[in-house]
Amino acid sequence: PKRPRRRQITRRLEEVGFPLAILPHEKLSPPRKIQPRKRHITKMAKSERAHAHESASSRKNFIAGKPAPTFSLNMKFAAALQASTATLQALPTIRPAIDAAAALILETLRSGHKLLICGNGGSAAEAAHFATELTGRYAKNRRSLPALALSSDGSLVTCIGNDYGFDQAFARQIAGLAQPGDLVVVLTSSGNSANILAALREAKARDLKSLAFLGRGGGPARGLATVELIMPGQSGPATQEAHLFLIHYFCELIDAEFA
Repeated sequence: PKRPRRRQITRRLEEVGFPLAILPHEKLSPPRKIQPRKRHITKMAKSERAHAHESASSRKNFIAGKPAPTFSLNMKFAAALQASTATLQALPTIRPAIDAAAALILETLRSGHKLLICGNGGSAAEAAHFATELTGRYAKNRRSLPALALSSDGSLVTCIGNDYGFDQAFARQIAGLAQPGDLVVVLTSSGNSANILAALREAKARDLKSLAFLGRGGGPARGLATVELIMPGQSGPATQEAHLFLIHYFCELIDAEFA
């Protein structure tokens, strides 16, 4: 083990009150200053230069008084809001189709028949949303109304998909569950889904009325339904938002009718 230095020994003796006069007199040299190594100095200099460069870059990236990333997010938010707002504000251009769809839904429910609703992905979620608003409730207390979301039973959908192909996931259910007077409702933002096209053709083959929530021109599904609602514009997300708005509008009418 290293021996303690004289300065350390002296300090310890002072702390315990030992008379230092009996020790040989020796002038203690001041503590030596440790000079930073050259490598450390170089690293610090590089860090300072990088910080200065970053500060300069940040100042250059300010746009309209805000940092560039924030400005970019604001632009994306504004564009998304504008697309959704434009689609919703254009809905009056398809008002005759909206009124026809409302009449078809109310007529089906008044006669005691059910809605069979289907869609894929986000549209499947909206199909389930619509069905729960009818069988459960929307805003007012009223009697439960018959509606089924054909995408909600995972076991049934995967059974049909495995045995008959995913294209038949909804058509097979319509064949087994639909009764005369029922209404088939499909939701698709593109109109391209093969299982939606098959569902509409199955409804037509069984002489069932159908309602199609469409978008972006309707795609191949255009012209296959009894009543079709083609959302204005070419935005898929805005189309789904308009679909949900109309679902809630129809629920308002249903509440007024049955509450």
